[in-house]
Amino acid sequence: MSIYGRDPWGGPLEIAADSATDDDRSRNLQDFDRAAISRPLDETQQSWLLGPGEQKKKRYVDLGCVIVSRKLFVWTVGTLLVAGLIAGFITLIVKTVPRHHPHPPPPDNYTLALRKALMFFNAQRSGKLPRHNNVSWRGNSGMNDGKSDPTWTLTKDLVGGFYDAGDAIKFNFPASFAMTLLSWSVIEYSGKYEAAGELNHVKEIIKWGTDYFLKSFNSSADSIDRLATQVGSGRTSAGSTTPNDHYCWMRPEDIDYPRPVTNCDKCSDLAAEMAAALASASIVFKDNKAYSEKLVHGAKTLFQFSRDKDKRGRYSSGNEAEFMYNSTSYWDEFVWGGAWLYYATGNSSYLSLSTNIEMARHAGAFWGGPDYGVFSWDNKLAGAQVLLTRLRLFLSPGYPYEEGLKTYHNQTSIFMCSFLPYFTSFNRTRGGLIQLNHGRPQPLQYVANAAFLAALYSDYLDAADTPGWYCGPNFYSTDVMRTFAETQIDYILGKNPRQMSYLVGYGNHYPKHVHHRGASIPKNKVKYNCKGGWKWRDSKKPNPNTIVGAMVAGPDRHDGFHDVRSNYNYTEPSLAGNAGLVAALVALSGDQKKIDKNTIFSAVPPMFPIPPPPPAPWKP
Repeated sequence: MSIYGRDPWGGPLEIAADSATDDDRSRNLQDFDRAAISRPLDETQQSWLLGPGEQKKKRYVDLGCVIVSRKLFVWTVGTLLVAGLIAGFITLIVKTVPRHHPHPPPPDNYTLALRKALMFFNAQRSGKLPRHNNVSWRGNSGMNDGKSDPTWTLTKDLVGGFYDAGDAIKFNFPASFAMTLLSWSVIEYSGKYEAAGELNHVKEIIKWGTDYFLKSFNSSADSIDRLATQVGSGRTSAGSTTPNDHYCWMRPEDIDYPRPVTNCDKCSDLAAEMAAALASASIVFKDNKAYSEKLVHGAKTLFQFSRDKDKRGRYSSGNEAEFMYNSTSYWDEFVWGGAWLYYATGNSSYLSLSTNIEMARHAGAFWGGPDYGVFSWDNKLAGAQVLLTRLRLFLSPGYPYEEGLKTYHNQTSIFMCSFLPYFTSFNRTRGGLIQLNHGRPQPLQYVANAAFLAALYSDYLDAADTPGWYCGPNFYSTDVMRTFAETQIDYILGKNPRQMSYLVGYGNHYPKHVHHRGASIPKNKVKYNCKGGWKWRDSKKPNPNTIVGAMVAGPDRHDGFHDVRSNYNYTEPSLAGNAGLVAALVALSGDQKKIDKNTIFSAVPPMFPIPPPPPAPWKP
């Protein structure tokens, strides 16, 4: 059956009756579905027909404190590994590629000379030598010193110490001055010694000396009544053939003649100088508490002995030292020794003594005279004045010490002026060497000491931010003082009319006939007796052994020099002379003018100056 209706577009609308069975409809739908599915579907159609698709499940890594995506974790770890490999590769390249390090600047001439000058002390050692002494022609010697003299009963062990010069005598007076000077230079310039690689060396030298001094008296006692002054003898009277250290010419290792011990019970100068040596060394060895305290105790005992009014006297009075190392006074040693004991202990009683005006007057601080300001093994006043001026510059303790310190400061300025070429206190040779001993023989030891004081005082003023000082109305900068020191040391090192270095082993032209027994006799397993060594003394040939670092006595007042072994006034070195040279060289070495301002004050307590008393009431 059909139903007809009107088509809105003009045609009939036919609705046919559905006569198909259910099976027919089912077949038709199946046919439709297959036809529809056979065509490819786009994404939209697929979503309509199939519904939402199954999503891929993400994976995570549990790190304990945080959970992160596994993919992110893998990427992070991989990146770090790659970065590490790249960094390691770069490091490997940097390590394997040869690099050009900038070479340190070569040591200056003063440093080179310093290293050699210290070697002289190795050559002068007495006793059982250390393995590292580094002087091939020296050996153990003086092993019976103290034992062979029956008159010496205080201690039988006087082994050790240093031989003084070209002979084998051990003089405590110049040797203690030499050790004090070396200790002072270490206290002020330990950094320069270290830079030169010589700090341990110079400290070993000082300890070799102080160990011997401690044997020279009862160093464990609180009071003493005598001490040893000398081992060996050199006094030779006309016609005498008695073997001794001057009559014989023998290697120290071969000495078989008696070596007497000289002792004294009235030797204020020597005791005070030895006290200065031990006190200054105690500051050098302050890090070794036990040894430093031992040195301080010995210094106190010696100084107390030196100040005993019932024991006052000069050590050289009435014995052979009067002809070789004569002491002219003990007052300068009181000032010098008291100053060092103050620095070593901080005990103000020592400072009161050293700054006492009457003490200064006795020591010659106001005398002037032709030798005023000349620092030597005999006269320590100039050194003591510089040492105490240091205290005024950096601590300024004020009353009651100010009057004495101001006096020393003023006197230091005066004798520093006398060193300058603008004044005529001292003559100079044509080559420029200052004549501090007024043309007498053996000038270089005094020159070296003056150069040290001038360089040191210049550094003091620089450290105190003081640009210079006055000589009368004229002002001079600190560079003027340093220039004086440099010109004098340069003369010693070869800038002189003879173009000769007076430091053996430095440069190409230096003395070859040094007045020195050990250096002039070959080490050939032959023992030359007392007179047997004379042939080496009188030989015209150069010494078979070079005594490196020895500063000889020096030229005459006309810049002349005779390289002759028998003339000790030209060719003999000495401990005191070399100590001054070492001190001057270290002060001038390096490119910095710096001192250690504080080490010397390690034992000094804080100062609280006392106000001076009010002036006396005015009276008409």
